Amino acid sequence: MPRVKGGTVTRKRRKKVLKLAKGYRGAKHLLFKAANAQVMVSYRYAFRDRRATKRNFRSLWIARINAAARINGLSYSKLMHGLKVANIDMNRKMLADIAIADPDSFAALAETAKKALA
Repeated sequence: MPRVKGGTVTRKRRKKVLKLAKGYRGAKHLLFKAANAQVMVSYRYAFRDRRATKRNFRSLWIARINAAARINGLSYSKLMHGLKVANIDMNRKMLADIAIADPDSFAALAETAKKALA
């Protein structure tokens, strides 16, 4: 009985990996073994960075809110505490957006926070 070589299946699998490795430098987009190793590393990076992106955005929003809060005479933590005491439940993404797009509304929120703290 002849041995099974599985040529088409193997070729299809290798072509799939090489297609994913398109744009990589050097042998990593030409040779299957190198490409496969790099694609696996790339998958790990993608998995890790899907979570890191969320952290990065949150810290960006906090930096923006803090800058706008300090313009209005409050620190970030005092502003957030004041909003919580005043029962204003707004997430950081929306607060950062308001701080950039509509400084007057943000100033009104900051005043509300100040009154709640007093």
